[in-house]
Amino acid sequence: MWQRSVCVGLLALALGYLCVLGPELPPAALRQLSASLLGTLRRARSLEARTVAAWQAAIVRPARGWARVAVGVNACVDVVLSGVKLLEALGLEPSDGKNHAVLKSGQDLKEAFAHFMERGAAAERFFSDAEAFQDIARTASEHPAAQLYVGGNAALIGQKLATNPDLKILLCGPVGPKLHELLDDNVVVPPESMQERDEFHLILEYQAGEQWGRVRAPSANRFIFSHDLSNGALNMLEVFVSSLDEFQPDLVVLSGLHMMEGQSKEMRQRRLMEAVASISDIPTDIPIHLELASMTDQDFMSNIVHQQVFPLVNSIGLNEQELLFLTQSASGPHASLASWSGIPDVGVVSDILFWILKEHGKTAQRASDLTRIHFHTLAYHILVTVDGHWGNQAAAVAAGARAAGTQACATDTIDTSKVFLKAPLEFVTSHTEAPSKISLNPDEPVVQWHREGISFHFTPVLVCKDPVRTVGLGDAISAEGLLYSEAYPQ
Repeated sequence: MWQRSVCVGLLALALGYLCVLGPELPPAALRQLSASLLGTLRRARSLEARTVAAWQAAIVRPARGWARVAVGVNACVDVVLSGVKLLEALGLEPSDGKNHAVLKSGQDLKEAFAHFMERGAAAERFFSDAEAFQDIARTASEHPAAQLYVGGNAALIGQKLATNPDLKILLCGPVGPKLHELLDDNVVVPPESMQERDEFHLILEYQAGEQWGRVRAPSANRFIFSHDLSNGALNMLEVFVSSLDEFQPDLVVLSGLHMMEGQSKEMRQRRLMEAVASISDIPTDIPIHLELASMTDQDFMSNIVHQQVFPLVNSIGLNEQELLFLTQSASGPHASLASWSGIPDVGVVSDILFWILKEHGKTAQRASDLTRIHFHTLAYHILVTVDGHWGNQAAAVAAGARAAGTQACATDTIDTSKVFLKAPLEFVTSHTEAPSKISLNPDEPVVQWHREGISFHFTPVLVCKDPVRTVGLGDAISAEGLLYSEAYPQ
C-alpha cells in the first residue's frame, strides 16, 4: 500500500514540474507527457477504487422507473447469531459434515451445518420436529449475541425497496406483531396478511477462516433453518394476488416457493398447481420477478421449471447453488458437475443461463414471458436478458454489485479499504460454443457480450473483507437490480 502512495506522490510532483516547465516545452510534447503521466497516475489507483469510480458513472436511473411494487409471499423474523455459538449453547459437539434434505434432530442440524460451513455455501433447511425446533429457537433468541431482523425473501426485498421514498411497497405474507414493528413505515401490509404469532427463522452465520472442530470455513456465509408452516404452505398467496387489484402495482416480486419443500409430496404438488393458477390471474402487463432460494428436491425444482411457473414470470433471481441445482434437476448443460470448485466458472454459468432463456424463455415460437435472469455469486454478477425487453441493464448489474459491497460491510458507500476484487481478471464466455476471451478492465467493469438474441452484462463484486451480515444479501442485490431496471412495454 505504501509503495502505491509513494508512486502517486512522485507522479503528482512530476505533473507539477511539467506545469512549471510548460512554457519551455513544445505543446505536442507537453500533451504527450501529461497524458502519459495521467494514465500512469490513474493506473496507480487500486483496482477497487477504479471499479467504484467506473460504477458511479455507469449507475444511472432508468428513463421509466417503478412507482408501486407488490412483494410476496414469504415473511418472518430472522434470529441471527453465530452458528458455532448456538451449537455450543445447545451442547452439540463438533462432527463431520453430512447433508440432510430435512432436519429431524440436533444431530442432523450439526452435521448439515458442518457440511455447508466446510464449503462456505449458503443453504436453507426445514426442521420437521416442531417441539425440538421451539427449544432450539428459544435458546437462539435468548442468546446474548442474537439479533432480530426482518426476514423472508419477500419481506427483505420489500424492506430494501422501501428505502426509496419515491416507491410505495405492498408486502403480503404471514406478518406477526414483531415483524410488523420491524418493517419500514413505507411498507403497506394488508389487514388480511396479519397474524397473531410471528414465524421465526434461525440464521447461523460463520466468518471466513472460522473453525468448528476440524471444519474451517473458506468464506463467510450462513445456514438457515425453520419450522415454518405458514410460509411452507404459501398461506398468503391468494391474499397477495387479490390485493393487487386495489394496489395497482407496476411490478410484482414473488418468492417463497422453496418453502414448500417441508410439505408432503402430494400437498406440495397440489399447492404448486394452485400457485400457478393464482399467478396466472396477475395481469400480463405487470412484470413479475421470481426470487429463487436454496432447494434440495430435484423433482420439485423440475416441476417449478416445467409446470408453467417459469413461463409465467418475466424475471428470475438466483445464486450459484440454485443455478447448479436447477440445471441438475432439469438436465441442462453441465448437469454432471457435482459442485462448484471455488469461484464458479463464468463460461459454465453463462452456458446455463443461456440455456434457461433459450429453452424456457420468450421466443417467437414459445408462449413464455421469461426474458431476464439476475445471477449473483460472491465474486461477480451476470444479468442476462432477451433483447428488446429490458433497458438500463449495465446500470442495474452495477447497482446490484455495489449493493453487495455496501450491505455486507454495513457502509453507506463502498469503503475501498474494506473490500477486495475477487473476480477472475480473465475468463471465457462459454464452454459449449466458440467462446470469447475477456480481460477485465476495472475502468470499464461492466462487460457485455451477445449470443443469439440474448445479452449478457457481467460485473465483478467488491467482496467485503470482514462482512458484518450476510443474511438477505441476495435479496438486496435482486431488489437493487430491479430498482435500476426498465421493462419495455410489449
